[in-house]
Amino acid sequence: MAEPRPVLSLTEFLPYQMSIATNAVSNLIANVYEQRFGLRIPEWRLMAVLGQGKPRTQRELADMTRMDKVTVNRAAKTLVDRRLVDREPSQRDGRSHHLRLSDEGRALYEEIVPIALSMEQRVLSALSAEERTTLAHLLDRVRETAEG
Repeated sequence: MAEPRPVLSLTEFLPYQMSIATNAVSNLIANVYEQRFGLRIPEWRLMAVLGQGKPRTQRELADMTRMDKVTVNRAAKTLVDRRLVDREPSQRDGRSHHLRLSDEGRALYEEIVPIALSMEQRVLSALSAEERTTLAHLLDRVRETAEG
């Protein structure tokens, strides 16, 4: 007798659940970024990393945001064209450039951060403080396991 074939219930499949939750939260915030500030998710992610103050290469930005190089390149170009990010040749490597927020980019970043944090609080308001801590730890463990 043949063994029963495994059945995949998509709604119970962890990658699907995480993707749906991530998309829902990202889209909630992305709508505000796009409508109010004309920024798409990749552009905001680069600004969020650069907002930490340290200039970064596009390769570093791709690694830190987990976005592919083409997406990072397009987002960086858009931000440079809008004068939200300055692009400077690397002292060590003539082929790469360091990106940093311009003064205008810094001002926009500082306008967006309170909105982003408020929206994060809105989403997390469904959880207790203990559940928020547990969720953060569980997500770290899942990510670490997936990265091997």
